[in-house]
Formats: sequence, structure tokens, C-alpha cells
Amino acid sequence: MVTLANLVLATALAAVGLASVIPPKIGTTALGNGHGTSSGRASLKQVRRPGYRFNGARDIYKTYLKYGVPVPDYLKNAVANIDALNAAALSKRENGSAAAIPIDPRFDIAYVTPVTIGTPPQTLYLDFDTGSSDLWVFSSHTPESQVRGQRIYSPEKSSTAKLLAGHTWSILYGDGSGSLGNVYTDNFTVGGVTVTSQAVQTAQQVSYSFTSQSEIHGLVGLGFSTLNTVFPNGQLTFFDNAKSTLDSPVFTADLKWKKEGTYDFGFIDETKYTGEITYLPVQTDPGYWTFTSSGYAVGDGAFHPASIVGIADTGTSLTYLPAEVVTSYWGQVDGAVDSDYYGGYVFPCSSKLPSFTFGVGPANITIPASYINYAQITEGSPVCFGGLQSSSWLGVNIWGDVALKAAFVVFNGANPPTIGWAKKPLEQ
Repeated sequence: MVTLANLVLATALAAVGLASVIPPKIGTTALGNGHGTSSGRASLKQVRRPGYRFNGARDIYKTYLKYGVPVPDYLKNAVANIDALNAAALSKRENGSAAAIPIDPRFDIAYVTPVTIGTPPQTLYLDFDTGSSDLWVFSSHTPESQVRGQRIYSPEKSSTAKLLAGHTWSILYGDGSGSLGNVYTDNFTVGGVTVTSQAVQTAQQVSYSFTSQSEIHGLVGLGFSTLNTVFPNGQLTFFDNAKSTLDSPVFTADLKWKKEGTYDFGFIDETKYTGEITYLPVQTDPGYWTFTSSGYAVGDGAFHPASIVGIADTGTSLTYLPAEVVTSYWGQVDGAVDSDYYGGYVFPCSSKLPSFTFGVGPANITIPASYINYAQITEGSPVCFGGLQSSSWLGVNIWGDVALKAAFVVFNGANPPTIGWAKKPLEQ
């Protein structure tokens, strides 16, 4: 299990170095370790999750669980408060006593990516997560009471599935819940890239936080393999297994604001970004894509040089930064407060928000104000939830999807690994 101590250690040891604008070599590597097919690249478009209902406090709650941090009581209460408001709003619509304001209920955490497992292939919709390293799925071994609409992987229906005897996995969360199970190896395909002996962690128990999300059928961990929880022998991630068969040992995230983005494996699509890609060193201990930002600016204000060590995490919706940075931002928004009741920074939806810029070496990435105006607390509410929150309770800074959507991001798995950032045309 990942501990807060490991996270603090990773923060303390984060690599700092000169940024480079030299992209990794893109060519054809030798097909190598027997794990993959000859397809050296793949591009996958995300799909929407239907029926998602926003709860900003729950997003923060899940981040605490993911990083093994005990959840404070105020946040537990905030989740219940917003769930109650959502239930009341739904009841009013069903009774016809109030008209629903048409909004997009999917927001920015509502996307999953299709993959196939086994022979014949079984299609599941998984969350691609650079903040973890387990590839686990709902399965035919998951109790029926814990499966609420998710598609399941049935290893007994796959002619290529093999039980990895004596191996188990277990992920424990800060609220005492957890997910665990056994392990198979099987064909695993992402776009045109197949790993023929990929460890697939089949769930025998799933925590409620996943059971309640019917559109997510599991996770594809894209962190470093050292984070993998399989015991007694940790397993390689899909990316680490596939790297030697890819045209280039990279994958990229071109996530979008309120629309489907793409993940590309094995190549860098030059049509998806503008200017140069700036590469920064990555600290891989204990297994995250950890880099150091060179500072920040709020709106049109001056740039403040600062070393902000944080994790690039596609599996976290919001962005969490040091309290002084976040206070500097929300101090420029009329009516913004750090609310225990709502579980984080909220503000009147009518208030004007500034943009937020963060440094990547000598370059800058700007998050538009509209991205930080994350969502209304509930449909029709005059109160909105902020996409930029404090990391003070977490003990680690996280560049989540609110930040990643503002850039084209390259996860370069060469030795040594680097992370690349580039500007791109943005939806406003």
C-alpha cells in the first residue's frame, strides 16, 4: 500500500534539473520480449460515462482514499451534505415541482476508455490512471452484490487466460475499505497494441467507491511498476510490458474540457500541440510521475518562482497545490470561501475567475478560468465548486485533470524517464 510517508519522501527527493525541448526519438524499436504484437502505436478516444452526478466533496474524498490519507470528518460530512442536496433536487424534478436547469451533468471526470481482454475479446471501459500501477477489473469472481451495472471480465471464457498461482492483490483505502482479488495473465489490447501475457487483477472484493460507479469497469494503472500491489511478485504495468514493441517508448494524454480526449501509445502526434514540448526530469520513487514546476501566476499577475513538486495524475479530477498558492488564487475571486460544509473552495457562480499559470521549466502552461469553474454544487445551484484545491491535508501536490486538460502531456518511458508539456488549442 502507498503510504503518506512514501509520498512525503517522493516529494523531498523529487528531481530538479534543466528542462529540455528535445523530444524523444520516434522510430521503430525491435519487437522484443514476447509480450506484445507488431503494432507499434495506438490511439484511443475516450467515451462519456452516462448518468454521472457531480459531488465535488466526493472527488476530494476519493483522492484522500487513493493516496492512503485518513479522511477528515468535515469532508465525510460534506459528501453527505451534497448527496442530500442532489437527492432533493432529483426528487423535485420527479415530482414536477421545479424545472431542471439544463446543464451538462458529465463534467470533467466522466470519461473512460475501451480496452479488450482475452480470447475471444471481452470489452471493458477502464479509467486510465497515471497515479497508480494496478490493472484491475470487475470480474466473474466479484460478488453480485458489488456489481451494479459494470461489465465484467470472465477468465473462464477466455482460452488464453492463465491463473497466476499463489498471487493476490489488495488495495486498502483511508476509510478502511478496499479492493482485492486474484491474478490472471491474458491478452490485453489497447487500440492496436496487444500484450499477450499481461497481468490482469480480477476483483473478488470491490470498495463501495467503485461499486457505485457503474460506468467504470476497472483501472489501467500507468504509473511505474514499482507501485504494483500484486503479492508476492509485483507485476509490470501494461505500458512497461508494451514499451519494447512500441515505435517509441511514450504515451501521451490529450485530455479535453467537457469533451472526449485521446491517449496515444508509441508516438507523438504533432498535430495535437503547438510550439515545442518542454521535457522535465521525473522522480520515480515510489512510482509516480513526479516533477517540479517552476512557479505560478494568477491571472495577469506577476509570475512567482517556486519549486512545486507534484504528481501528474490522470486519475484525479481536481488539482491540489500548496495552501499559499491556492489562497493566492481564491483571494482574487469575489465571495470565494474554503467551506467545510461543501468540502472545499466554493464561490458564487456569477463571480469572475482568473486563469492560473504554472511553470514547466522555462515554459508556462495556462489553465483557463473556465476549467477552474469546475461545476455547480448541484443542478441550478448559485454556488460552484473550484477545480483548484489545497493539498495541505493530503501532504502531496497533484496536477490532476483540471491542469492536464490545459496541455498536451508526454509520458516518456525512456531511461531516464521524463515528462513533456506543450501548449495546444484549448476549448473555452
